[in-house]
Amino acid sequence: MKPTNLTDVSEFLLLGLIEDPELQPILFGLFLSMYMVTILGNLLIILAVSSDPHLHTPMYFFLSHLSFTDICISTTNIPKMRVNIKIHNQHISYTGCLLQMGLVTGFGEFESCLLAAMAYDNYVAICHPLMYTVIMNPHLCVLLILLSLLIGMGNALLHSLMVLRLSFCTNREIPHFFSELAQVIKLACSDTLINNILIYFVASLVGGVPVPGVIFSYTRILSSILRMPPVEGKLKAFSTYGSYLSVVSLFYGTALGVYISSAVTDSSRKTAVASVMYIVVPQMINPFIYSLRNRDMKRAFKKIINRIPTSLMMSPAFYLFLLNESK
Repeated sequence: MKPTNLTDVSEFLLLGLIEDPELQPILFGLFLSMYMVTILGNLLIILAVSSDPHLHTPMYFFLSHLSFTDICISTTNIPKMRVNIKIHNQHISYTGCLLQMGLVTGFGEFESCLLAAMAYDNYVAICHPLMYTVIMNPHLCVLLILLSLLIGMGNALLHSLMVLRLSFCTNREIPHFFSELAQVIKLACSDTLINNILIYFVASLVGGVPVPGVIFSYTRILSSILRMPPVEGKLKAFSTYGSYLSVVSLFYGTALGVYISSAVTDSSRKTAVASVMYIVVPQMINPFIYSLRNRDMKRAFKKIINRIPTSLMMSPAFYLFLLNESK
């Protein structure tokens, strides 16, 4: 029997994270909470940076773009998963699958480059403070953002076009909660050698710059912190940059682990669960790590909250801020 090509009139099945129907409502509530915290936290950062002139610096310029990217990544995959759970329908159209795959790939690479740019900004601020304003000038900051966006969207477009050439047969079950590139390619009944080579070639080429750049930057930062004379200053610096490094390690480490494991193992369900650690969790905790520990951001948050009508102060974001202030 000739294989059926589903690229014209087709849909895939997103199997999600768990199979037990009784646990689906719990999963729905959990991801709803995580999505709301992600959106509210990152929107607060964007509003604070855009409204406060004191935050118009390279660090907060990159941070606002990181928050925008986090919102886009979360919106690309979480709402669709929640809708599937709510209506008990796991289907996603071929076009929707391709679009979701491209957006996740593009924004994920954009975030990778942004984290590298932020690491370089921290390196210059700590290791070359007298030259900071000269090195991190507005032209360089805009150039880094545009270059990161170009790399991310170019990567997404390249992989999407290569998937378009594939033929898909009767097996259309994606063992994931979103249309992950490697899992979609595994469903093809045509030759996928070029696609697989392209994935690892682009990953090694594009990731070969951000990851070593991040490692170099934080290594030099650590070396500079160790030379600081006051003990309290060292502890504060370790606390701040240790938190940054933990988030960066979580994002890069799990993303790399997921793509390597997908090539050497067939345990797709475990890979899907691990994907949460780079596609959902970092986007949720970035506002806490990069902002709520920062006095300038707290001051900007207070100004925003003072402008909010009393009726809106019952929102979760308000109490989240108060809880952090009390610590």
